[in-house]
Amino acid sequence: MKKLLRDLDKAFETKVRLGIMSALIVNESLNFSSLKELLEVTDGNLATHLKFLEKCKYVESHKEFLNKKPNTSYSVTAIGHDAFVKHIKAIERMLG
Repeated sequence: MKKLLRDLDKAFETKVRLGIMSALIVNESLNFSSLKELLEVTDGNLATHLKFLEKCKYVESHKEFLNKKPNTSYSVTAIGHDAFVKHIKAIERMLG
Protein backbone atom coordinates (compact mmCIF):
# COMPACT_ATOMS: atom_id res chain seq x y z
CA MET A 1 0.00 0.00 0.00
CA LYS A 2 2.89 2.34 0.76
CA LYS A 3 4.07 2.14 -2.86
CA LEU A 4 0.60 3.14 -4.03
CA LEU A 5 0.50 6.16 -1.74
CA ARG A 6 3.89 7.62 -2.65
CA ASP A 7 2.67 8.85 -6.04
CA LEU A 8 -0.28 10.74 -4.54
CA ASP A 9 0.38 14.49 -4.48
CA LYS A 10 -0.87 16.40 -1.43
CA ALA A 11 -1.43 19.43 -3.68
CA PHE A 12 -4.46 17.66 -5.13
CA GLU A 13 -6.05 16.53 -1.85
CA THR A 14 -8.78 19.17 -1.85
CA LYS A 15 -11.75 18.87 -4.16
CA VAL A 16 -11.30 22.46 -5.39
CA ARG A 17 -7.68 21.88 -6.46
CA LEU A 18 -8.63 18.55 -7.99
CA GLY A 19 -11.41 20.35 -9.87
CA ILE A 20 -9.12 23.15 -11.03
CA MET A 21 -6.56 20.72 -12.39
CA SER A 22 -9.21 18.51 -14.01
CA ALA A 23 -10.75 21.51 -15.77
CA LEU A 24 -7.42 22.88 -16.92
CA ILE A 25 -6.11 19.53 -18.14
CA VAL A 26 -8.96 19.24 -20.65
CA ASN A 27 -8.94 22.94 -21.64
CA GLU A 28 -5.98 24.87 -22.98
CA SER A 29 -6.83 27.64 -20.52
CA LEU A 30 -9.79 29.01 -18.57
CA ASN A 31 -10.37 32.45 -17.12
CA PHE A 32 -11.10 33.09 -13.47
CA SER A 33 -14.84 33.60 -14.03
CA SER A 34 -15.20 30.37 -15.99
CA LEU A 35 -13.40 28.37 -13.30
CA LYS A 36 -15.48 30.00 -10.58
CA GLU A 37 -18.74 29.17 -12.37
CA LEU A 38 -17.66 25.64 -13.28
CA LEU A 39 -16.52 24.77 -9.75
CA GLU A 40 -19.25 26.76 -7.96
CA VAL A 41 -16.85 28.36 -5.48
CA THR A 42 -16.39 31.88 -4.12
CA ASP A 43 -13.82 34.33 -5.48
CA GLY A 44 -11.71 34.05 -2.34
CA ASN A 45 -11.79 30.26 -2.24
CA LEU A 46 -10.80 29.94 -5.88
CA ALA A 47 -8.08 32.60 -5.60
CA THR A 48 -6.54 30.85 -2.59
CA HIS A 49 -6.37 27.48 -4.35
CA LEU A 50 -5.05 29.00 -7.59
CA LYS A 51 -2.29 30.80 -5.68
CA PHE A 52 -1.34 27.52 -4.00
CA LEU A 53 -1.14 25.71 -7.35
CA GLU A 54 0.87 28.60 -8.84
CA LYS A 55 3.30 28.42 -5.91
CA CYS A 56 3.74 24.70 -6.66
CA LYS A 57 4.38 25.69 -10.31
CA TYR A 58 1.49 23.47 -11.43
CA VAL A 59 -0.58 26.34 -12.84
CA GLU A 60 0.37 29.63 -14.44
CA SER A 61 -1.66 32.79 -14.90
CA HIS A 62 -1.88 35.03 -17.95
CA LYS A 63 -3.12 38.59 -17.48
CA GLU A 64 -4.50 40.72 -20.31
CA PHE A 65 -7.11 43.34 -21.00
CA LEU A 66 -10.28 42.53 -22.96
CA ASN A 67 -12.43 45.52 -23.84
CA LYS A 68 -10.44 47.59 -21.35
CA LYS A 69 -11.25 45.14 -18.53
CA PRO A 70 -8.63 42.97 -16.83
CA ASN A 71 -8.88 39.27 -17.59
CA THR A 72 -6.82 36.55 -15.95
CA SER A 73 -6.70 33.11 -17.44
CA TYR A 74 -4.99 30.02 -16.11
CA SER A 75 -3.33 27.02 -17.70
CA VAL A 76 -1.52 23.91 -16.52
CA THR A 77 2.28 23.90 -16.71
CA ALA A 78 4.21 20.90 -17.99
CA ILE A 79 5.25 20.15 -14.39
CA GLY A 80 1.63 20.39 -13.27
CA HIS A 81 0.45 18.14 -16.08
CA ASP A 82 2.98 15.45 -15.20
CA ALA A 83 2.23 15.67 -11.46
CA PHE A 84 -1.52 15.46 -12.02
CA VAL A 85 -1.28 12.50 -14.39
CA LYS A 86 0.97 10.70 -11.89
CA HIS A 87 -1.56 11.44 -9.13
CA ILE A 88 -4.52 10.14 -11.17
CA LYS A 89 -2.62 7.00 -12.19
CA ALA A 90 -1.86 6.31 -8.53
CA ILE A 91 -5.59 6.56 -7.72
CA GLU A 92 -6.39 4.24 -10.64
CA ARG A 93 -3.85 1.67 -9.35
CA MET A 94 -5.39 1.84 -5.88
CA LEU A 95 -8.86 1.25 -7.32
CA GLY A 96 -7.72 -1.44 -9.74
